[in-house]
Amino acid sequence: MHDYESDTLTEEGIKSFMNSTDSKSTCKVHVFREIDSTNIEAKKQAIEGAPHGTVILSDCQTAGKGRQGKKFFSPRGTGIYMSIILYPDKLGFSNPTVITAYAAVCVCKVIERLSNLNPQIKWVNDIFLNGKKICGILTEVITESENQGANIFVLGIGINVSTRQNDFPDELGEIATSLYADGKVPIKRDQLVAEIIKNVLHLEKPSETQIFEQYKARLFVLNKEITVIQGEESYMARAIDIDEHGHLIVQTSNGEMKTLISGEIKIRNQ
Repeated sequence: MHDYESDTLTEEGIKSFMNSTDSKSTCKVHVFREIDSTNIEAKKQAIEGAPHGTVILSDCQTAGKGRQGKKFFSPRGTGIYMSIILYPDKLGFSNPTVITAYAAVCVCKVIERLSNLNPQIKWVNDIFLNGKKICGILTEVITESENQGANIFVLGIGINVSTRQNDFPDELGEIATSLYADGKVPIKRDQLVAEIIKNVLHLEKPSETQIFEQYKARLFVLNKEITVIQGEESYMARAIDIDEHGHLIVQTSNGEMKTLISGEIKIRNQ
């Protein structure tokens, strides 16, 4: 057991948990003490030609990016803020929704394996523990016009590892928590990072069907009453299922069935 003050993120520490020679040789890890956003830095490096599997990691972010322009709270020393540069031909997937679902399953599997915790997924890209958010995932696309070549993906993963409950801003305290909100962490962040990298970059990928089966098995929103938020509009519905593309199927209060490709949902009475 250790506290965050002794839990320093280092490239050497991360590589020490990567017992696969392939992972060590193909994965470039860049660790920053502070950065505006790991996704912003990863996009810059990708455009400059950084290879598949390049990882940008920081001990804190001053402008961490969430979905729909939201900020991701990224205090120093208590979280994992990382971005991985992914080339579709090497990753095996070219759909951002599949990549996000795949990453969510990978993160859940790592947490399950290294702890006794049981994380669950909230559609579309959040991971929850005990009813509160511990992780957000943001998949961004660098287009051919930006890159002068094929599309490249930047996969951003932010995990609250040991941020204490009282340290969250007031607007987040009710909806966010950490893996270890008491600050007592039995595993090093280096190990968590290494395991996530190994899972995401593993050469043997599941099929898209298998990914969404594993994703659905961890979804906790199904059969729940939700509020769907799409831009300025919102309406009440019930989450029914996800389809083979990871889109959420809902039934509105008047009985209409809708398929959500994107948007935000909130679970009612939570």
